[in-house]
Amino acid sequence: MYDSTLALLTEGYAWLPDRRRRNGRAPVRTRLLGKPAIALHGKEAVGFFYDEAHVRRRSALPEPVIDTLFGQGAVHTLDGETHRVRKALFVSLLKDHSRVAALAHRAEEEWERARADWAERERVVLFDAMSELLTRAVCSWAGIPDSVGKDRGLARDLVSMVDGFATAGPRHWRARRARARQENRLGELITECRTGVATGAGMATGAGAGAGAPGRTGVSDGSVLMRVASHRDSDGTLLDPRTAAVELLNVIRPTVAVTWFLTFAAHATHRWPAVRERLASGDAGYALAFAQEVRRFYPFAPFVGGLAATDLRWRGERIDAGTMVLLDIYGQNHDPELWENPYVFSPQRFVDREPGRDELIPQGGGDAGTGHRCPGEDITLALLATLAPRLAGLAYDVPAQDLRIPLRRIPTRPRSGFVVSGVRSSSNSSVRT
Repeated sequence: MYDSTLALLTEGYAWLPDRRRRNGRAPVRTRLLGKPAIALHGKEAVGFFYDEAHVRRRSALPEPVIDTLFGQGAVHTLDGETHRVRKALFVSLLKDHSRVAALAHRAEEEWERARADWAERERVVLFDAMSELLTRAVCSWAGIPDSVGKDRGLARDLVSMVDGFATAGPRHWRARRARARQENRLGELITECRTGVATGAGMATGAGAGAGAPGRTGVSDGSVLMRVASHRDSDGTLLDPRTAAVELLNVIRPTVAVTWFLTFAAHATHRWPAVRERLASGDAGYALAFAQEVRRFYPFAPFVGGLAATDLRWRGERIDAGTMVLLDIYGQNHDPELWENPYVFSPQRFVDREPGRDELIPQGGGDAGTGHRCPGEDITLALLATLAPRLAGLAYDVPAQDLRIPLRRIPTRPRSGFVVSGVRSSSNSSVRT
């Protein structure tokens, strides 16, 4: 059995779906990074994969991914009771409806400020502009000081962590440096919050619904920042400052990663003007359906992986303990057995229809409360459903540029970053190309 690592790096998102089609839709057996691997597919496979009795995450994630995307000691690397207690922190922060609504409101406020700024500029790269907007919004919401949250360097570093996790070379090393820089910076902030060294100067105190009164550091006791700083693991101990910084980044980094989906939203509304017109109409149900379709149609995560916890069987296939088990995300989101015309962009498929838990899995499957599904899914949907209609209603020109989305690049995006010019400060649905 040959090693597919090079094929994965060269084929990107198409690698696993293509192998599966050639394999007659049976599980794909291969080797990755020298280890035996099997790739599963389908709604039933989602439940199998996210059962901790079957697949474990500890020691499963490659070190280069941990050192760029998640961070050493992150919740993603834990299993069992330790994982459940740590995961409960994220669920309480990211699945609370009032907190999600508060973050969407912060993003609205930042949008209005950004729109006025864009009108004064000759050209705007939406990918860069959205990353800065979301960084300011999530840091303000989390109670992170303005001196940190409004630093464009933070936005660039958060993007680098996502952009460099699945590659070698310069992008990967930029991601490592970005993570080290921000872990040190936020670790110092965690220590200041715990010791009361920080003053109230420049500290955000309105960190979302239920934030509570400002403490002696000027940070609200119920803010995301203070909740992470005061979290105790299953053994009753506080996280060390570096690990607390890792988990704080695991709140704000995935939020800023919505930049990819918002840039895809710009691509979709440019390519399909009828979708843009309806999205700009203010139909909240359609905005949510559009958000779901962006997450289904456009490529983000190709697959997720773990290690077989024991000797297993999947539909008659033996899976030896320690085998790398992959769950095909991109392939499932484009499976013709699940989606009619899967390569057609159609928000209508989600109008008045809620996708099944293990059907649409761009951010993983299973249960977000107890398993490894991303608890920030509600935030992703809220931000997309809030900002995409405003983007659709914004008047701007689209100059000639390279809007191709290369499937060989992980994570991918329009090559130009989606450049706009001539932004008008008033909102309407006109656009010129």
